[in-house]
Amino acid sequence: MTDQVIHEKHGALASPTPPPGAAADWTVPQHWDRLTAEDHMVWDTLFDRQRKLLHGRAAASFEEGLDVLSLSHPGVPDLEELNERLHKRSNWTVVSVPGVVPDDIFFKHLSERRFPAGNFIRKPDQLDYLEEPDVFHDVFGHVPMLAQPEIADFMQALGHVGLESLDHGALDRLARLYWYTVEFGLTREDGDLKIYGAGILSSFGEAHYSLESDMPKRFGFDLKRVLRTRYRTDAFQQNYFVIDRFQDILDLVTRGDLPDIYAELDQLPDIDPGMVDPADRLLAA
Repeated sequence: MTDQVIHEKHGALASPTPPPGAAADWTVPQHWDRLTAEDHMVWDTLFDRQRKLLHGRAAASFEEGLDVLSLSHPGVPDLEELNERLHKRSNWTVVSVPGVVPDDIFFKHLSERRFPAGNFIRKPDQLDYLEEPDVFHDVFGHVPMLAQPEIADFMQALGHVGLESLDHGALDRLARLYWYTVEFGLTREDGDLKIYGAGILSSFGEAHYSLESDMPKRFGFDLKRVLRTRYRTDAFQQNYFVIDRFQDILDLVTRGDLPDIYAELDQLPDIDPGMVDPADRLLAA
């Protein structure tokens, strides 16, 4: 498995030509009216299960942002209605894409405050695991956090630095930052660990594991350590990085020196998941 999550999830190997029916930016109509009763049942099952599980485990910002998903009908959200609510909160919108999209397209969308969501939902026998992110992961996992100002701005900034990382040949490092924050980030609230990463928020098993298991290591967030740390995409994480405030990670990606950091880290070895460096700040669960 490559540790370049942006490649893995958003299709660096995909053709630069959009598939039939997709626009030049790889967006497609949602066609909400074509969703089946089974599709809506899967969404409702996942939504109800995760909402109950995450109460008290998720960051307060996530729980506050869930009201954006409190729409006028059950089932898979109609993006037109969802975007009306989300745009009022943070000037973000969600756009449908057919599946994986090229990295530059993905970052371009983020830089313009658009979040690409897979225009499909898993089957009933895939409730606990799906390798490719579907509309449940993308909307339930990401949208509540996009309703919060610091995360909304952080995601846009990631779009800009993501495009820059392509120019600097540093996509693997930017992918690690995305992975250990947007997808698998933890934070502290009133002394307790809380979840804000979408990969955990949308996962029944990892929501338990990330907070309660003795197996993974939990480190205080350090940008250079994150950029050096590989990860696995085929198992629960062996380490998590914990931030104190969302504003802190926004400050890190807007300070303008990431290319210099990439060059510095190219002289150092990468760190495998689960390894502990003497300089690490290990945190108790």
